Amino acid sequence: MSVGSISAVARHCREQRRKLRVLWLDAHADFNTSELSPSGNVHGMPLACLCGFGPPELTGLGGVSPAIQPSWVRQVGIRSVDAGEKRFVHEQGLEVFDMRFVDEMGMRQTMEQALAGLDSDTHLHVSFDVDFLDPDIAPGVGTQVPGGPTYREAQLCMEMIADTRRLASLDVVELNPAFDVHNRTAVLAVDLIESLFGKSTLVRRPVWRRPAQVRTPAPARRREAAPATISSRT
Repeated sequence: MSVGSISAVARHCREQRRKLRVLWLDAHADFNTSELSPSGNVHGMPLACLCGFGPPELTGLGGVSPAIQPSWVRQVGIRSVDAGEKRFVHEQGLEVFDMRFVDEMGMRQTMEQALAGLDSDTHLHVSFDVDFLDPDIAPGVGTQVPGGPTYREAQLCMEMIADTRRLASLDVVELNPAFDVHNRTAVLAVDLIESLFGKSTLVRRPVWRRPAQVRTPAPARRREAAPATISSRT
């Protein structure tokens, strides 16, 4: 799904002459190719296809191949990458904030870096794969990977995205009711999406540094010289 949605978003940004940032929340890098993938499953190739590596039927969906550049992507929560895929991610220069980075630096600093550089001319697209979350809180996904973000980490992630006020499009994938437990994953996904759209406990100012907006400085005002005073002695 993300190949189609992001290809369309990228075409829109080209037409509007806007920059695009893709925030990829996922347990998997999804940067395999048919030559690298152990399984050959196209399910693990969407981001590679978007960056121009894959069958032309997928890489050219948006009318231009590649649809996006790797430098436009920030991946968060990654913790499952195949051996060949790992090398390819490195070669293409993808900016990846894996779970070790989140563990060491915390979700706040992770998101500050992932969102750095956004401005009023940037279209922010979020691709939210529900297996981004730890399976202890979100069992209803097709491919569980232990060690994902906790409930509070995920909430902070979504709230910080909302604080930028740059979210312009979203896709949500991998919710699988067949593997869910009493609808827990679906309810959690809705909860997080509400936070992504701005729902919060309080009306509050962001406690982190929002990406700076580029402003044209106002012209300096000329200071008029103070009138001279002449004193005389008698």
